[in-house]
Amino acid sequence: MSSSRISLVNRQLDIAWALLEHHTQDLDDAMCLWEPAPVSWNVRPDGHGRWVADWRVPEPQPVPAVTIGWVTWHVDYWWTTTLEHCFGSGAPAREEIVWPGSAEAAIARLAELKRAWQAELARLDDADLDSTSRTAGLPWGEGLPLVDVAGWVSVELTKNVAEIGLLRHLYTWNAAR
Repeated sequence: MSSSRISLVNRQLDIAWALLEHHTQDLDDAMCLWEPAPVSWNVRPDGHGRWVADWRVPEPQPVPAVTIGWVTWHVDYWWTTTLEHCFGSGAPAREEIVWPGSAEAAIARLAELKRAWQAELARLDDADLDSTSRTAGLPWGEGLPLVDVAGWVSVELTKNVAEIGLLRHLYTWNAAR
């Protein structure tokens, strides 16, 4: 494998990850579940011990505000789906991907996904990175070379981290009033 290509992808992911760690430092359950608007998508216990995410297809207009808990679930959803499509036997249904129940467990789950993603990428060579076979059936990025999907992972994580950072700032300002 081209060490420079995979190294670039990993450096980009590590930068996004450092931002995640910055914004999730001392994150607690109250911050995760705080609803920033009267209509917010959140993660909620379903009565069977599972934390499920609010979701509707098609999305309502306007799309509801989201909570930090929902964003961490969303990262778990797209990363699990991407990992399973590209390296596993197919992704579970969205409804099967649940929030782990606490801020600490959610961040630990995302760290597990990062480690798994980087471990899978480390096994690849240039032909694998350029191949579209691993992205076949992927709900986003189907037909793209795997290296493009790997780049997308870092961009998508960065976007989600920015959302977490903004929500955390809003929570802090709201709590101070």
